[in-house]
Parts: sequence; C-alpha cells; structure tokens
Amino acid sequence: MRLFVSIDLPETLTDGVRAVQEEFEGASGLTFTDPSQVHVTLRFLGDVDEDELPEVTRAVAAAVAAADVEPFTATFGGLGVFPSLDYISVVWLGVTDGGEQMTRLFQRIESRVVDLGFEPERHAFTPHVTLARMKHAGGKEHVQETVETLDPEVGSMPVEEVRLTESQLGREGPVYATVERFPL
Repeated sequence: MRLFVSIDLPETLTDGVRAVQEEFEGASGLTFTDPSQVHVTLRFLGDVDEDELPEVTRAVAAAVAAADVEPFTATFGGLGVFPSLDYISVVWLGVTDGGEQMTRLFQRIESRVVDLGFEPERHAFTPHVTLARMKHAGGKEHVQETVETLDPEVGSMPVEEVRLTESQLGREGPVYATVERFPL
C-alpha cells in the first residue's frame, strides 16, 4: 500500500484551486493536480506492507493526539515552488492561516513514524497544496512570472481531522482512498 497522511480540501475550494491552475495554462511542461483531489500532505510514508498497517495507524493516531491540536480554520493563498524558481519541480498553493497547527501535526507524526523505522524527512516541512508538477522547463518563464506576480486567495476551511490515505497509481493519475480518519 502506498500511504500518506493528509488534510483533504473540501469540494467547496475546488473551483478556487482550478481558477489558480488556469493562470498557468499554456505553460509547457506542467502536469496539473486534479482539483477534486487536492490536499496538504503532512507526511508521505510510501510503500507500507498491509501487515504493518495496524502499527502505522496506531502511531498516527497517537501522534495526532499528542499534537494537542484542536479543530482549526485553514486559509489557502499565495504561490510558491519547490525547490526554487531557477529549478521548478512543483508549483504550490500556500497556507496563510493554520500552518502552525499543520506544522505541529507534522512534527508529532514525523517523530512517531521515524520511531517505526521510516526514514526521516530530508526537507523542511512547508504546508502547501500541490497545484502542478513541472516535467520539463519549456514553460518555466511563464510559471516564474505567474508565481512572482499572482497572489491568489482561494478560501478557508475548517480542519477537524487528519487522514491516512492510500494512493493507487493508474494511467490517468493517482486515485486516493481514505484508510483511516483521526479527529482533532
């Protein structure tokens, strides 16, 4: 099973995400995320054997409880890229409110899954929603200009749970299924 821990955006923000993605239309090399599947990844776990699932589920549940994060409101806006504007691999939508709570959740989850034997994250955690991946640099200048000049506000949502999500890769992109929900 290919798993990650996420905060899923509701359907009410889909049109806003799609509108931001439309600002990048015509940028060669971009592959857009399906707006109906956008989420904030708190921790990518990768391939996990099914027999390890109960232990992973217990660890994530304990981490969410230990983070002591009450339900909160997350607001999405602003743009960024990974790793840099000179070499773009991911175009993302930022978190303008709620990032502190997401970071606290990430830190607790990270600690628990590393204790289970998962490799530590190599990059600093930046709460974000992936809008697109850049496969080649054909449209790099358009992406750079849009990121530097556009400051979108997509909207807010209540965050009341964290999910353990399975990603099944297919010809038409990934299909996500919730494995477990962890209320805040």
